[in-house]
Amino acid sequence: MATLGDIGLSAAINILSAIAFLLIFAILRLQPINDRVYFPKWYLRGLRSIPTHSGVMQKFVNLDYRSYIRFLGWMPDALRMPEPELVEHAGLDSAVYLRIYLIGLKIFVPITFFAFAILVPVNWTNGTLENSKIVFSSIDKLSISNIPHGSHRFWAHLVMAYAFTFWTCYVLLKEYEKVASMRLHFLASDGRRPDQFTVLVRNVPPDPDESISELVEHFFLVNHPDHYLTHQVVCNANKLAKLVEKRKQMKNWLDYNQLKYERNPSKRPTRKTGFLGLWGKKVDSIEYYTSEIERLSMEEVAERERIRKSTKYIMPAAFVSFKTRWGAAVCAQTQQTRNPTLWLTEWAPEPRDVYWQNLAIPFVFLTIRRLIIAVAFFFLTFFFMIPIAFVQSLANIEGIEKALPFLRPIIELIYSARFHQTIGVSCAGPLPVDRSQLTIGQSIPMKATFFITYIMVDGWAGVAGEILRLKPLIIYHLKNVFLVKTEKDREEAMDPGSIGFNTSEPQIQLYFLLGLVYAVVTPFLLPFILVFFGLAYVVYRHQNIDNR
Repeated sequence: MATLGDIGLSAAINILSAIAFLLIFAILRLQPINDRVYFPKWYLRGLRSIPTHSGVMQKFVNLDYRSYIRFLGWMPDALRMPEPELVEHAGLDSAVYLRIYLIGLKIFVPITFFAFAILVPVNWTNGTLENSKIVFSSIDKLSISNIPHGSHRFWAHLVMAYAFTFWTCYVLLKEYEKVASMRLHFLASDGRRPDQFTVLVRNVPPDPDESISELVEHFFLVNHPDHYLTHQVVCNANKLAKLVEKRKQMKNWLDYNQLKYERNPSKRPTRKTGFLGLWGKKVDSIEYYTSEIERLSMEEVAERERIRKSTKYIMPAAFVSFKTRWGAAVCAQTQQTRNPTLWLTEWAPEPRDVYWQNLAIPFVFLTIRRLIIAVAFFFLTFFFMIPIAFVQSLANIEGIEKALPFLRPIIELIYSARFHQTIGVSCAGPLPVDRSQLTIGQSIPMKATFFITYIMVDGWAGVAGEILRLKPLIIYHLKNVFLVKTEKDREEAMDPGSIGFNTSEPQIQLYFLLGLVYAVVTPFLLPFILVFFGLAYVVYRHQNIDNR
């Protein structure tokens, strides 16, 4: 049973760990070599450049002592940015995500105050645990376990449970209204984007008398005469995209070899023309990549002309733009013809969200692929039951004895002990049910020490350690050593990351659950919840401003 001293020792260890993580981060972020790791968003937005320092050492280590004086300045900087500016800088999703931590503070600060002002004295001033045979600690005297069965003091817990519930619902209602208002304001103030006026049309039926472009224009002029504006047919430009990507790679290698030659003008870089430069004729690298870029550029021009002139590259799909958002919304959400498999419309995604290689796949092939994946998933799930059934067969005593005969005497010894326990429980069966219920009711609140320890490890030290971005830091420097050849490679080595909503949101829900469940049962847990929400708000606000 954890005592107050044990909790204090665990708190001290986790507080020191959190402080150590924050101090290490505050020092690492000041080093020029880590600048792209801790400020990737500013680099991507073009608002930050590589720090310029004279001397080789200062390119890696910050030797300016004045910058270390305010090495903790990132905390007030993270809190100083107003919410409208945060929405503009990091997006509405990030701002709403951060408000979840504010909701936690708004809910649990008043709950903690009233729980310690009312419930803790009510629990502490009773002596039920001292007169019982249950092993307890001083922390358990602050819980509802210290209230005797049938005591009038339970009215305080009942009233506070209703009060905490109403307060939580009120805060959630107000926050939902605030978030809805933020969303409407964001949509109203957002600049016009092409995807807001555009729909993607797929499975356009062929017509022997008209081209795909003429057919799309004629169809929408007839069916949406008041809203149709223009269209752009989809072309299969996958080969052209590969040529463009290959030319970019060659240009990057050319830049690398030119930099290499500038550092050592006495020796021109060379390479072999074979696979991966491992064998073949040795040639001048700069001349080789220059000729390759020229060749690929000519192939790009030729491929682009073929796409423009040949109809075989045109796919039965098009992006159709409308004069108003209303026209686009009506078209995207309605069936266009009697045949539900033709003229399929949906909202056009942003250009950054389009996987252009798959856009050239015909609709029939996409349907076949979905069917194949569904069948494969079914058989994977079905045949996965075979090893599960084998393992479950070992759960049977006879199955284990057949598979592992040497375990037979041990199993018999264990089950003989279980038999005596069963006899004892059967004899104790006539005991009053109220006695077992009372024991459970006293014991469950006393398990709060486990969750307190969990909150300190995961919610204090874990959140503080997250700000280090240890994984992106290591990966960036490994790429910088083994893969980076040019500044373009260094830019691509940056990893802004993401909020990780799929993992962090369940964590937040767990802390909300623990706080609301134990608010009345064991109020001593609430301050640890508050520290988590406060620390997480500061850390993730900084992460959303500088990193994600």
